[in-house]
Amino acid sequence: MCKRILVMRYRFIGDTLLTVPFLRNLRYAYPDAQIDMLVAPVSGEIIEKCPYVDNFIYFDTTRKHRYENSNKTKKNFWSYVKILREKKYDKAYVLKRSFSSAFLAFAAGIKERVGFNTEGRSFLLTKSVPYKEGVHEVDCFLDVLEADGIKIRDNYLENWVTKEENDFAESLLEERLQDKFLKKVLVHATSGNRNKEWSKQNFSEIVEYLSNEKNVQVIYTGAKGDSETYEEIHSYIDKELKVKPLNLCGELSLRESLALIRKCDLIVGCDSGNLHIAASVQVPVIGIYGPMDEKKWGALGGNNTIITADVPCRPCGLKKKNKCNFERQCLTKISVDDVKKAINKYL
Repeated sequence: MCKRILVMRYRFIGDTLLTVPFLRNLRYAYPDAQIDMLVAPVSGEIIEKCPYVDNFIYFDTTRKHRYENSNKTKKNFWSYVKILREKKYDKAYVLKRSFSSAFLAFAAGIKERVGFNTEGRSFLLTKSVPYKEGVHEVDCFLDVLEADGIKIRDNYLENWVTKEENDFAESLLEERLQDKFLKKVLVHATSGNRNKEWSKQNFSEIVEYLSNEKNVQVIYTGAKGDSETYEEIHSYIDKELKVKPLNLCGELSLRESLALIRKCDLIVGCDSGNLHIAASVQVPVIGIYGPMDEKKWGALGGNNTIITADVPCRPCGLKKKNKCNFERQCLTKISVDDVKKAINKYL
């Protein structure tokens, strides 16, 4: 029986959230084990109240992702090898698919190492599991448990907000909203990868529609630099908005954003971690998906609407990175009317 288990899935808010069903089923199987998780700075905070994890270890060696900046001093790779060795884990589940993550578990001397057979790293694992394309990432994670002989009981997404965080969100809305009784819709126009973003001009029409036609309170959240995106969106609006949007970019921590999103009635946004945050607290999602496969990365839950364009080149998964030979038709062919129709289902 394993006494100490490490789960490794660092980087990206959405990916971190999607580990929750894995963690819950792992806890079902090992109710008395010490389960720790290796997560990234900032993004790891999104599940720091998860009751299925005993300790979070923050893996902080890089600043490649624009939403992962922290003020803490970076450590090098080998310092984490030392840290993990000292903890004497019996087993590691390597949910990150990189070669380096499997090597980290191997170098840390963890006896059992279970993970995906990606990037030619199977020789570093004691049990390698096929990674399935076109299958939701949650189910891929659960495949790892099943391959290790653990029965899967459920696969729903969940998250946890403390009373203090809830009170903060209530006070903020009470103080900053023009009319606290209006429905609240979070519009999220940014993504960690700009190639996933729907046009700002299209979003401007959605903001105007929500404010003037639906009479709802639009809210923006994100990093401080995201404010420029919403300023540009407003530059396309030539009518006065009946309900002025509330811009909270740069004002909230990730945990505070989670608590705020939980108070919203709907989120409309492009493919990003915020959609998964909303889904994790059962807020309905209208997700605009371009190059990425919605079957794998779509917001999880029965009350969500995923909008895509029927073009032969999608999903490309951004395999060519910044190069697109089809002028981003996967996004440009999603019309404003498509999104308005989806909004009408909820409002």
